[in-house]
Amino acid sequence: MFEGQPQSDIDARRQRDPEFKALYERHQKLNKKCMDAELGVLPIDRLTLGQMKREKLLAKQKLERLYASPMH
Repeated sequence: MFEGQPQSDIDARRQRDPEFKALYERHQKLNKKCMDAELGVLPIDRLTLGQMKREKLLAKQKLERLYASPMH
């Protein structure tokens, strides 16, 4: 998700910023569910999968904005 960024920087941000941490974890869970659904491991209808993908994208966009902004 954060191509080219050191994982240590992302981990540090997760430790310092509760909002970032919660959103990051939500994105990870949605990502796993989407992948499982696409592999057929998680039975889910197309509409629900589409909604999860949109929610995942919104979470990613917000995470990127938070990561780019300085901590308060």
